[in-house]
Amino acid sequence: MTYDEALDFISRQGRFAMKLGTERTRAILDRLGAPDRAMRGALIAGTNGKGSTGACLSSILRAAGHRVVFMPKPHLISYTERIEVDSTPISERDFVRTLDDLMPTLDVVAAELGPATEFETLTAMAIAYLAPRIDLLVCEVGLGGRLDATNALDLGVAIITNVDLDHQKYLGDTIAEIAREKAAIIKEGDVALTGCEGEALAIVEDRVASQFGRLWRLGLEVKIESRSLGWDGHVVSVSGPGFEHRDMRLGLVGDYQPRNAALAVAAAHVLGVQDDAAVRQGLAATRWPGRLQVIAERPRVILDGGHNRAAMVKAGATLRRLIGSERLAAVFAMLSERDPVEILAALRTVHPDSVVFTEPESAHGHAIAPERLAEVYGAGSEVVRPAARALERARDLAGSSGNVLVCGSLYLVGEILSITAPT
Repeated sequence: MTYDEALDFISRQGRFAMKLGTERTRAILDRLGAPDRAMRGALIAGTNGKGSTGACLSSILRAAGHRVVFMPKPHLISYTERIEVDSTPISERDFVRTLDDLMPTLDVVAAELGPATEFETLTAMAIAYLAPRIDLLVCEVGLGGRLDATNALDLGVAIITNVDLDHQKYLGDTIAEIAREKAAIIKEGDVALTGCEGEALAIVEDRVASQFGRLWRLGLEVKIESRSLGWDGHVVSVSGPGFEHRDMRLGLVGDYQPRNAALAVAAAHVLGVQDDAAVRQGLAATRWPGRLQVIAERPRVILDGGHNRAAMVKAGATLRRLIGSERLAAVFAMLSERDPVEILAALRTVHPDSVVFTEPESAHGHAIAPERLAEVYGAGSEVVRPAARALERARDLAGSSGNVLVCGSLYLVGEILSITAPT
């Protein structure tokens, strides 16, 4: 099997199909000898901020001397980014070898329970590959929590960053329904950490109590102070039960990033990191591409992969604070699983002077046609294909002293990142 053949097989398992539940994942792992049962780390759910929190936590744990795996979702450029050991993606050779070794088990489970989905296969592959290689696992939940393939894992620490409306088709139409889905990652005896507020927080609190766990809440058990450094990130101080770290540098841009960093710092303490220098070093070294990431100047080109209403509004507010009244052109695309009226309304809150709609090739036909998006958006928009030409058009519209925001889809952000990255 070649790498391309391996990707083709996983894609055929239903990249854009949903077959929710943990039964097949658990069956596959059990047939492999349940290597996950001995693994420790953090499972991270939430509407937004999962990846940033995971990146911060992984970086801190590495700085403290641990061998760490991070399983983010989705990838930006290469599928191998979904399985990272010490910040290095799995090699294509090891990816193929791991899938090849797993195939007999997948066949047996498929005969009993039906074929595994893409995300069930990926979760099983990651655990099979990682178990003998790592100390700690940091895993981002793919969708919701209760029925996501990753919820077959019990790592001892559960993080729920926040809850907002997203994926209502699968998770429910209200904050309460979505919060219950996400809170279900909290297992018996877990230490749970959350930035949830209001109704969502009450549901998380009830879940922790029912599982006889401990709960650390941002603003209560975990305190945070932060100061913006503009495009250079933030200075952050975090304290909690048994720890305090003052005046740490965080390079991630976004008014919401200090909260994600605070959850990561607290989780690192739960996982045994006591050394202030390691926390400080790990936070300063954190990189998370595609989130208010500046990749060029004159005009400034910013990538942001936030693809739901809440993420776009928050990122947009930070961006406007940073650029003030400077001219802004947006390059935008989105997948068909979301409501264009809702997402384009969020785009309007950024107040772009012009919008260039396009379609990423990597979405494999699952993007909403840019003509449809332009129709919904109305005046001030145009359609340009492919994405590379759309970026050039937006640069022209912004002018050398302006800004270009590439947003709406991680597929679009990854495509632009791949064509602009130095060779």
